[in-house]
Amino acid sequence: MGDDLQITWRSFALEQVNSKEGDDWKAWEQGDDYVSRGLWPLRGGIAARNQGEEAHGAYMDTILELKHVEREDIRSRESVIEIARRIGSGLIDIDRFTADIDDPRTLTQIGSDHTEAVEMGVFGTPTFVFEDGSASFIKTFTPPEEDTMSAFESLLGVMRGTRYFGEIKRPQPPWPRGARD
Repeated sequence: MGDDLQITWRSFALEQVNSKEGDDWKAWEQGDDYVSRGLWPLRGGIAARNQGEEAHGAYMDTILELKHVEREDIRSRESVIEIARRIGSGLIDIDRFTADIDDPRTLTQIGSDHTEAVEMGVFGTPTFVFEDGSASFIKTFTPPEEDTMSAFESLLGVMRGTRYFGEIKRPQPPWPRGARD
């Protein structure tokens, strides 16, 4: 889609949404001894974005591939740093990246992004928010590479520019029956 597609990634802490701790508990406000299920990858996204859009795009491509296709555990600080190393020093300065993920301001940014998203009605990921303010959540799996663009274009056709579709859901289980046949 070239320059016609502009993506602004924002943080959304699923562990906050799924928490049983009550409304006053905030994942991003926990101390250093808190074992997070997802804050480190979000912090890594902020740290990569601090090094430019190319570094951020490479980080997002890599981390999403590892999590959703390769099914790697990417939740720890060490795994996020290793992902930045895989991308390489041509795009990411590891020392700066490490300093940025350890900076408490990344947690503040996650909290701010998450709060803003909840105020818009976001409840899960991925949620797409369009220029006109309409938003759509989609549950999906990674299509085969040859189907990626047509699937994305179909998705945009349903989500963008119309507010008539409140929910489309396929019966489960087993979903996605026949999708890969």
